Amino acid sequence: MNCAEARDLVHLYLDQELDLVRVVDVDKHLQSCAACRALYDEQRALRAAVRRDAGYHRAPAELRERLRFSLRGQADEPARPRARWQRRWNIAVAIAAAVVLSVSAVLYLAVPTPQNRLVDDLLSSHVRSLMANHLADVASSDQHTVKPWFDGKLDYSPPVEDLTAQGFPLIGGRLDYVHDRPVAALIYRHRLHVINLFVWPGESGREQKLRAFTRQGYNLLHWAQGGMEFWAVSDLNEAELKQFVDKISAMSAPRQN
Repeated sequence: MNCAEARDLVHLYLDQELDLVRVVDVDKHLQSCAACRALYDEQRALRAAVRRDAGYHRAPAELRERLRFSLRGQADEPARPRARWQRRWNIAVAIAAAVVLSVSAVLYLAVPTPQNRLVDDLLSSHVRSLMANHLADVASSDQHTVKPWFDGKLDYSPPVEDLTAQGFPLIGGRLDYVHDRPVAALIYRHRLHVINLFVWPGESGREQKLRAFTRQGYNLLHWAQGGMEFWAVSDLNEAELKQFVDKISAMSAPRQN
């Protein structure tokens, strides 16, 4: 992919409107081209600023009253020049208000929810990790090697479990960046399928039941326990990914003395 193609696709990339193959192509190009990456960062920052700062303004009472008046029938009143001018003015105001409301609705629907942005960020991180030489920063099946590797790189210690005996061997870990913060990514494998398990401290600290999401043929499962947020992402079918989650949840549960 060259720069011209990447720049034509960057808005569709930000809107999550590309198929997975094109997402991978754009990801590769952005990693190797500083100019296109700067354009992407600029557009992403602009969208974030609009989501953060764009206000919602309630229509003033006078405008609402004019709209109500324009919708009321006037057939029983004699047509006077002033009344005709007033009706035309009301119609023009109604049309303008409809245009403003339509544009506002389009802009509102185009802005993804925080939950959807997080899901899309996690999926992008998973897809990038499948590229050559990007899966693991520390490649090891030994949890006592992987867990200490995160010391000093994060402000928390992620729980690391090895599920080799259960059919989900640990193959490493890496430092990733999701939802504007550094997080631990633990990598597991089931047959030929890679599972990325993203872990970071929960804001509320409350337990959360398992929730499932699907994007572009990938499954994402989210839950919270022990003060941590967990997101498992893979192309595994949902049933097998839930088996993995059940085993990780059981291993990560606080031990009773």
